[in-house]
Amino acid sequence: MTRIRELDALRGFAVGGIMLINTWQHTPHEPRTGVDWAIEALFQSRFYPIFSLLFGISFMLFLRGNSRWALLSRLFWLFCIGLVQHSFYEGEVLTDYAFYGAVMLLPASFLTGGLPVLLLGLAVLAWGLMMGGGVLLIPGLFLVGMALWELRPPRWLLLPGFATAAVATALVTATWAVTHDWLTYSVAALTGAATYALGLLVLLRPWLSAVLEPLGRMALTNYVSGTAVIMLAQPLLKADPTRWSVVALALATVTVQVLAGRWWLARFRYGPLEWTWRCLTWFRTVPNRLESGRDHNRPLPDPRVP
Repeated sequence: MTRIRELDALRGFAVGGIMLINTWQHTPHEPRTGVDWAIEALFQSRFYPIFSLLFGISFMLFLRGNSRWALLSRLFWLFCIGLVQHSFYEGEVLTDYAFYGAVMLLPASFLTGGLPVLLLGLAVLAWGLMMGGGVLLIPGLFLVGMALWELRPPRWLLLPGFATAAVATALVTATWAVTHDWLTYSVAALTGAATYALGLLVLLRPWLSAVLEPLGRMALTNYVSGTAVIMLAQPLLKADPTRWSVVALALATVTVQVLAGRWWLARFRYGPLEWTWRCLTWFRTVPNRLESGRDHNRPLPDPRVP
């Protein structure tokens, strides 16, 4: 399995998690239920860090064969797509991703070597934590992802990295359960994201990758369509005091997206919004239809976004 396919699978895993979290965030949380506690303690804020790291990696992949002007065009159109999504979903992050990509990743791409970028990313990440976390963690995570692609850490670090992150997550989450301190929660979210990402890469097998890859390759389409589903399902979600409708809706949506994605990608190179984004970036119509399901001349996947 190639590293690109692993990244697509990891991105697909994050897409599914984000669907669950976004659905839960748009429901009332009183009275509290076991579903609320489980989502907040185990999943909330754990998936966007994965996506942010992958965005930094995708940035480097795009720069391998394209200019920085082309990248700036790509970020501009991502910002525009985010504005359209914002018209019906105020919690979108596409505009944040485009903004921080332009002001942080673009200048950092002039740095040579992965270590300076990693040190800068960790410093920016620490600043984001001290300033309250949330979207302020995005630029630091972008830089860390960018550095990881440059440094190419060896695969033998996956298992010890997973074990270390899992222990740290358990300890920090337990501390948060007692203190309810926001900084502690933000740290637990980051270590939790590392635990999930490393754990998935350790466990990833071809059959699991085949399920997750369509979600990752069509991440923009799935993210935007998922938020549309959430907004349409608001009456159902608000009428359910148990919050199990959150889990059911997220699971049903992701299942449909996996099946639809497999069907679509057997016929086209890019998802609908991915293709639109690519055409806007280059300001021309980009060929999309595959001549056959066995077309082996597909380009490397484009950078993905949440």
